Amino acid sequence: MSRSRSARFVAWAAVSGVVSAGGFLAVAEAVALVVDRSASPILAVGSFVIDIVPRPLKEFAITTFGDFDKPALLIGLGIAVIVAAAVAGILQYLRPPLGVIAMVIAGVLSTAAIVTRTGATFLSAIPPVVGTIAGAFLILLLVRRLKAWRDSATDGPADAAASGSPVIEAGAGSPKAAAPSRRGFLVMTGISAVAALAVGAGARVVSAATSSVEKLREALNIPSPRTTVTIPAGAELDIPGISSLITPNADFYRVDTALTVPSIDPSTWKLTIEGMVDRTVELSFDDLVGMGLDEYAITLTCVSNEVGGGLVGNATWWGVPVRDVLKMAGVQSGADMVLSESVDGYTASTPLNALTDDNRDAILAVAMNGEALPLEHGFPVRMVVPGLYGYVSATKWLTSLKVTTFAQDEAYWTPRGYSAEAPIKLSSRIDTPRVDAPVDAGATKIAGMAWAQTVGIEKVEVSIDNGDWVPATLSTPINSDTWVQWYLDWDATPGTHYLAVRATDAAGNLQIQERAPIAPNGSSGWQKNLVTVR
Repeated sequence: MSRSRSARFVAWAAVSGVVSAGGFLAVAEAVALVVDRSASPILAVGSFVIDIVPRPLKEFAITTFGDFDKPALLIGLGIAVIVAAAVAGILQYLRPPLGVIAMVIAGVLSTAAIVTRTGATFLSAIPPVVGTIAGAFLILLLVRRLKAWRDSATDGPADAAASGSPVIEAGAGSPKAAAPSRRGFLVMTGISAVAALAVGAGARVVSAATSSVEKLREALNIPSPRTTVTIPAGAELDIPGISSLITPNADFYRVDTALTVPSIDPSTWKLTIEGMVDRTVELSFDDLVGMGLDEYAITLTCVSNEVGGGLVGNATWWGVPVRDVLKMAGVQSGADMVLSESVDGYTASTPLNALTDDNRDAILAVAMNGEALPLEHGFPVRMVVPGLYGYVSATKWLTSLKVTTFAQDEAYWTPRGYSAEAPIKLSSRIDTPRVDAPVDAGATKIAGMAWAQTVGIEKVEVSIDNGDWVPATLSTPINSDTWVQWYLDWDATPGTHYLAVRATDAAGNLQIQERAPIAPNGSSGWQKNLVTVR
């Protein structure tokens, strides 16, 4: 057989592998729709990858892709699956049964990823097992059809002419005989590919349509809070380019380990308070909101926020103090930490004193900016704790609070190189002018945000071209748990200029000048931007 013809069959073997993998995933999705909708191989493996990927790669993904880090992961995982499936098809063609073995190994790995996740049952293994059987059978069948096509074409006219043999017009090696084998392979491959696409996509659509929590969220009638936040006059500055005082829900940053947003029916949601307590307490959603809601204004910050970054936002929240819930269980002496757990198994370690302090508004939130929590921000219940980075305090899709000790339990991020306790660092940011947006010469404003949760901002200063530090004008703070806006009038001259900002909190602490990376407990440093004036 000629080299070009051999390469063509190898290419079709790769296609066979990809189609077989598609069959694997489609069948698994369809079966999951019946027995366990969360038992999706691609999502389970994706979540497993999130858990095991080294910390620097996590930080790179968050910094590079922001809110699109999970779609980027899914795209990358999809490409990896396609490449691996193509290799499996080639192996089955050249060295059978290595392709089938590769498919089985993929099935075993995906099954392991599914059954080891939080909340898995014995039924969770069924979708990947059935999908593996379907994928292995399909790759075996398609490659056999491909070889039949190859064998029927091996002694065809082109090969005969090349070897000097007489051309046979009719017989096993003629075009008329080869056509059925070729047609049989192509038809089977095409039907399998279309069926896999239709079944897989259909299963996902049906699953999304029948398990939609958004309708339940929209219909949820959350009682109005007993007390509300008053926004004081002068709290928001009318300056183009500055971040809004209250971050809209659609613009609020999202960083979490959930590859897909959990779907939780508030009517079946339960919160368990256990561990070092006098009594285990279980609360329903109605129990929680029945305790009475109050409104709070609190700024949240992600530990992955770089100096000058956007992983920070300010919102109003309706909720119940965590301390009130813990009192119901009766915290025992010796405890110093509460391990909060999400429905997807994520955990955070929060210092107990941050949750029981009467002067700190640590809450179980059910609403954000006047509406039920958005699904991606923790619906139906999440934690919000002022003064602590989100990875140790802001658990979304909350389902459990375990009163324990730092010596006894570790949270998700602690063994991955982050501090078990992480108070938010005093920070400031320049929103305008931006480094990528030149401004016109003349009167302009340098403006931005500053935050020092639980303490408050006393002063913000700006330095232009390494000159003296000049005090900026501050907006009126809502409270000590929220950021403030600031601005400085500037007569900008043409050219490039360095703008630097630093803040001082109400306790007299100056913002740390030295740069530090986000690990192990948050970045630090004065932001310094090079801007262009035209």
